[in-house]
Amino acid sequence: MVIEIEGQTQDFDKLNVDVSVNVGDAVVLVDGVWRTNISETEQREQKIKKLIDDVWED
Repeated sequence: MVIEIEGQTQDFDKLNVDVSVNVGDAVVLVDGVWRTNISETEQREQKIKKLIDDVWED
């Protein structure tokens, strides 16, 4: 599993990543396991959606 940390990608064993983590999720390390940071992921999704809407706005 590849996770980007401060602009650098690092490989992690799948055993250290929660099964609910999806591609594109913001993650946080909790007790040695990478878990989805739900609020950060939602903020990123909203920001991306706004950028896309702004591009396609007439």
